[in-house]
Amino acid sequence: MTSALYQRINGSAYRHIYLAGDLHGCLSLLGEQLEKAAFDPERDLLLSVGDLADRGPDSVGCLQLMNEPWFACVRGNHEQMAIDAVNGENVSRWLRNGGDWYYSLEERAQKKARTLIRQADSLPHVIELATCEGKLIVIAHADYTSNDYAFGKPLDGYEIIWNRDRVNFSLAGRHQLISGADAFYFGHTPVEPAMQFSNQFYIDTGAVFGGYLTLRQLQ
Repeated sequence: MTSALYQRINGSAYRHIYLAGDLHGCLSLLGEQLEKAAFDPERDLLLSVGDLADRGPDSVGCLQLMNEPWFACVRGNHEQMAIDAVNGENVSRWLRNGGDWYYSLEERAQKKARTLIRQADSLPHVIELATCEGKLIVIAHADYTSNDYAFGKPLDGYEIIWNRDRVNFSLAGRHQLISGADAFYFGHTPVEPAMQFSNQFYIDTGAVFGGYLTLRQLQ
């Protein structure tokens, strides 16, 4: 089991807080959404449900967001595939899922990308946000794999970034609340439009597949 990493964010440090769906290299689409929202990097925070890279036109640009002081992100399965691959593990799996961009880079650019990918190995699996309005919001890539949330609860990080059981049950009409927080936001599974089941929100609207990028204001 890969132990899940957690991170807490206090919303009182920011004016507005936004959450973006899976980017997959679609940096220009993000720029358009932030411009529409009048995002202020001096006062606002952008969160991400993960999957910054692969398949889209600017994987490096999206990975570089990790170095911006106004950005925070949970780990997605595509970050994990990239981390594994640059460490010599499961390269073919990453190639099957959009990692070919990395191997087509020139040596200097590849070295830069490799540094960013290894940096992604410090990303949390779960972000807990306490908003100024008194809400507790939990963000994870694919699922929070318990029906009762608690910060630091021992869970398998692999399942948090890969598991689709909950969303599949919800799509089949069998959904239930997750206790311990007001709302849970996930990406990973493309939906159209963004969907809510009980207190769970799915916001990967397939930007890289010809859909659109969802940006939600959380505060």
